[in-house]
Amino acid sequence: MYPISAKHERRLLWLLALTQFTLIMDFMVMMPLGPQIMHAFAITPAAFATAVSAYSWCSGLSGLFAATYIDRFDRRRLLLTMYALFALSNLACALASSFALLLAARAFAGITGGVLGSVIMAIVGDVIPVQRRGAATGTIMTAFSLAAIAGVPAGVMLGAHFGWAAPFFLLVALSLLVWSAGWRLVPSLTEHLSRHQPPLAEVLPDLWRLLSNPRHLNAFALTFMMMVAHMVVIPFISPVLVANHGVAPEQLSWLYMAGGAATFFTSRRVGALADRFGTRRVFRIAAVLAFLPVLFVTHLPDLPFYALVMFFPFFMVLMSARMVPMQALLTTVPEPARRGAFLSANSALQALGTGCGAWIGGLMLSTSPGGQILGYGTVGWVSVAVGLAGVFWVSRVRGAQGGAPAAGMLHGEAFGES
Repeated sequence: MYPISAKHERRLLWLLALTQFTLIMDFMVMMPLGPQIMHAFAITPAAFATAVSAYSWCSGLSGLFAATYIDRFDRRRLLLTMYALFALSNLACALASSFALLLAARAFAGITGGVLGSVIMAIVGDVIPVQRRGAATGTIMTAFSLAAIAGVPAGVMLGAHFGWAAPFFLLVALSLLVWSAGWRLVPSLTEHLSRHQPPLAEVLPDLWRLLSNPRHLNAFALTFMMMVAHMVVIPFISPVLVANHGVAPEQLSWLYMAGGAATFFTSRRVGALADRFGTRRVFRIAAVLAFLPVLFVTHLPDLPFYALVMFFPFFMVLMSARMVPMQALLTTVPEPARRGAFLSANSALQALGTGCGAWIGGLMLSTSPGGQILGYGTVGWVSVAVGLAGVFWVSRVRGAQGGAPAAGMLHGEAFGES
C-alpha cells in the first residue's frame, strides 16, 4: 500500500473518475451522433453499427488480455502512455476523412480504452486501503452518470451546431487537461514490480481456467445475453428519431439529459430493492417491465417532442434497472480470491456483447428510398426474445457456495458496475 495523504487520495480519485468519464463519453457519444455520421459518410445503419461495435470489440479484447501484462509496468507510466494514445485516437476520429479511417480510429480508441479501464482499477487497488475501497470505486463509477447527464448532451449539442467531429475535438481537449493533471497527481506505482511475475506460459492457462469454469460460463452467458438485448436497440434510437420522426439533432441532447438524470437517482434505489428482495427476483421483474418501453420505442407512433422527453426517463430507468441486480448477482459467482479477475473478464464480455448487439441490430435495419429506417420493430422483438431468455437463464447463475446471494450484498457495488 502506498502512503499518500487524504487530500492527495481525494484528488487522485477524482482524477481517475474524470479519466473514466472521458472513456465513457467517448463510447456513448457515438450513438446520438449516428444520424450525422451516416449522412456525412453516406453509410447504412449496418455500417454505422460496425463503427459502434469496433470500439466495443476492441475494448473487450484488450481489457481481457490486459491481465497478462499490466502488472509488468509502472502504473503511472502505463496510465499516461495509454491515455496519450487515447487522446490521439480521438483526434484521429475527428480528422477522419473516410469511413474506413473512422472505423480504424474507433478500433484504436477501443484498444486504449479497454487497457485504461483495467489500469484505473489497478491503481485504486494499489493506493486505497481495503476498508475504503468500496467508496473509492463508487467515486470512480460516478463517471457513468456524469457522462449520461453532462458529457453526452454536451457532445450532441456541439455535434448539432458544429458537425459530428466537434465532440471528438472536445474529448481531445478534455483528455489533454486530464493528462496534465495526471502527470502531477499520479505517483510512481512500482511496488508490484518487486513481486515475482509469473511467465506468460502460466498466465494464459490460468486465464483459460477462469473463462472455462462452468459456473463462470453461466454468468458470462447471462452478461452477454443482456448486453445484446440492450444494444440491439439503443444505438439506433437517435437515427430512427431523426429519420422517421423528424426530431432535430440538437433536440436529442434533451432526451439523453432527462434519461441520464433519472438513472442517477434510481440506480441506488434499485440496488436497495435487490438487497431487500433478492437479486434474481428484482432482475426478473425489471427485465420483464423493460420489455414495454423497448417495444414502445421500436414501434414509436408520431408524438410531440415533449412526450418523448417525458418517455425517455422511463425507458432509461427500466433498461438500467435490470442491469443493477444482475451485476450484484454476478459479484457472488466467483470465490473471493478470484473476484477481481472474474469481474475483469465479465467487463470484457460486456464489451463484446455490446459490440455484437449493435452489429446484429444494424444488420436487421435498412433505409428506404425516402431516407426512413426500416426494420426497427423487428429489432424490438429480437431484444425482447433475448431478454426473455435471460429471465429464464438467471436461475442457472449460482454463487460460489451454490446458493442465492446474501441478502446484505452492497448495492453500491451493483450501482458501480451498472
